[in-house]
Amino acid sequence: MSVLAIVAACLLAGSLVYCVLIVLAARSYLAQRIPVSTSAAPISVLKPLSGIDEGLETNLRSFFEQDHPDYEILFAVREANDPAVEIVAALQKQFPLRATRLIVTGNPPYPNAKVFSLDCMLAVARHDLLVMSDSDIRVAPGFLTSISSEFADQRVALATCPYRAVAGRSLWSILEAEGMNTEFLAGMLVARMLEGVKFAVGPTVAARRSALEAIGGFNAIKDYLAEDFVLGKFTAEAGFGVILSRNIVEHRIGSQSLRANAAHRLRWARSTRRSRPLGYIGQLFTYPLALALITCALAPRWWPLLPAAVVFRATAAWCTSVWILGSRPHWLLTPVQDILSFCFWLAGFFGNTIVWRGRRYYLYSDGRFELR
Repeated sequence: MSVLAIVAACLLAGSLVYCVLIVLAARSYLAQRIPVSTSAAPISVLKPLSGIDEGLETNLRSFFEQDHPDYEILFAVREANDPAVEIVAALQKQFPLRATRLIVTGNPPYPNAKVFSLDCMLAVARHDLLVMSDSDIRVAPGFLTSISSEFADQRVALATCPYRAVAGRSLWSILEAEGMNTEFLAGMLVARMLEGVKFAVGPTVAARRSALEAIGGFNAIKDYLAEDFVLGKFTAEAGFGVILSRNIVEHRIGSQSLRANAAHRLRWARSTRRSRPLGYIGQLFTYPLALALITCALAPRWWPLLPAAVVFRATAAWCTSVWILGSRPHWLLTPVQDILSFCFWLAGFFGNTIVWRGRRYYLYSDGRFELR
């Protein structure tokens, strides 16, 4: 019996414990009371756009069709000839009574173009309650009213919405969606249960303008690549209440080629490593199948650990995907995604540059980045 085999087995044991924590965290999240939709606080929806995502028109339409009594939708593009402008204009004609505005921001003066777009929209937003939502998000008609109800509790300053990833047609898109629905969400749930919500995830975040201003506004996060995580972190550190919303949104990730998907995953891994280095190392425990395979390779007679890992992983995946998101896992693809994700996790330890929208950036150790 080698020392390496014992170490691997110990890591696997920790990973199986983590699977149990996922089940408990999912139950804890579901036990959280869903606020009754009685609040009608006015809302400003901020939508940064860049090009045409797959399903963009339907995604944006879902915000035009909200049943909330008082809200506005603000859009921001870098250039007036952005192809997304035509889609926005067509929806504005279809919904002439909906309060909307399109802003052309020009080139951002700092690395994070999304933050610059949000800041430009914030300058003209009329309401205190802000919903910042990416272009690839689709929501149910009662979404804004339900979000407003969560903020009826004056202690809540920021709510980050879990999301159900909906894949495009490519295999790589399907694999990534599987990881988001069974792996990424699990990490958020466990973090919520163990230490509270001290983070935010980017696709859809709601926040009070007053809390945003208290932490220094968007100027405080403009140099960070993972601006969503930092926004939640700074808000929690300032003493404001941050919650994991009970509102689930759809994240339409679209189809990607292997090359594009790999670049996206590597950017995400390197960004996470820089934003929360200890948490990134701890992600090792989120890969029970990979750890089981390594353990069995080092000590073949311990092969029963592999089916045990499969059972624990499947149970955890069921809890996040089915209990919370209402989406069944692709059981044959889950092991493939797990091994692929483990490989990208390892790759994320190397390199400090990323390519984002055709531009190369350098990542600093504190999570900031700059154009190279």
